[in-house]
Amino acid sequence: MQLNIAVLGGDGIGPEVVAQSIKCLRSVEETFGHSFTFRKELVGAAAIKATGDPLPERTLQTCKDSDAILFGAIGSPEFDSDPKAKVWPEQGLLRLRKELGLFANIRPVKVFPTLVKQSPLAKKIVQHTDLVIYRELSGGIYYGHKSINEDNNSATDTCTYTESEISRITHLAFKAAKARRKKLTLVDKANVLETSRLWRRTVYTIAESYPEVTLDSLFIDNAAVQMILNPSQFDVILTDIMFGDILSDQGSVIAGSIGLLPSASVGADYAMFEPIHGSYPDAKDKNIANPVASILSTAMLLQHFKMQEESDAVVAAVLKSFSKKIVTPDIMGSSKYGTNYVGDFIADNIMELDGSFKINDENIDLGKSTII
Repeated sequence: MQLNIAVLGGDGIGPEVVAQSIKCLRSVEETFGHSFTFRKELVGAAAIKATGDPLPERTLQTCKDSDAILFGAIGSPEFDSDPKAKVWPEQGLLRLRKELGLFANIRPVKVFPTLVKQSPLAKKIVQHTDLVIYRELSGGIYYGHKSINEDNNSATDTCTYTESEISRITHLAFKAAKARRKKLTLVDKANVLETSRLWRRTVYTIAESYPEVTLDSLFIDNAAVQMILNPSQFDVILTDIMFGDILSDQGSVIAGSIGLLPSASVGADYAMFEPIHGSYPDAKDKNIANPVASILSTAMLLQHFKMQEESDAVVAAVLKSFSKKIVTPDIMGSSKYGTNYVGDFIADNIMELDGSFKINDENIDLGKSTII
């Protein structure tokens, strides 16, 4: 297969971890006979410094001309700490999602058996965790009208959702649940928010078309508690843009490191793959960033294009790095290996599987229905 991939390393550790993903894709190319073309572009703080725009037109056009986007991370303290800043790096990511119509963010949260001790929670609580969060990505409070008064002492952020925005991600989530353990949990705040009440009405109506899937609902505060008390009770979680942002970061704590969790953002025409972690500027250029979340996002990219064997091979190589304890400092307290070494090891161990590898055995089934 031939793929054109836009590479947006972004800020902080983003370029470093994406570089390891490219190594893995080069290995997949060689092992399985594919052809991948990469085109690097600026986004975020790096783009602001170079062009004054967090999403230059050239970057956007490259993404539109590509089959997929590999994204690193975005954000910089120099912009975050300036209350008078008129433009900030995160605007680039929000605009990119909007321009490409990326309406569904898909975030698997799994605990690796070899890393179960990495979680701050007890083994008996986290060991069977295997859930996926479907987070609406194009509407809600992040994109609503924003205002602040002339005295800078009163501000407004408007949360708006339409039935069509809710419906399209709801169908994706139900299809995923149907192919998984047939349970879907809607997370909202319907006891307070009118937008959440619209979510409930819409989701429960659509549920009638998926009788094999059990639907329940939780308020966001209760859901946050339940994810810590008993994360294995969840299969597919469906929620809005802000609640999904919160819950997916909480999921990283369950797994033991935010450097382990991948994600995909998909729409009708485009797809982008990125680790859930931020730019971690304190670790920039120190060769300590964990590349696994980015590499597993690459596995999701391969899966998206129906390259399941290739995706499995990437995951198998990641699991081998865990079993050999070739990990970055955030894992197992190790400080022996850095970002580049871990990336090299994983890329060097991507190979055709002999049939003995069972992805479910290691509880890292990224899900044949995770993306589509």
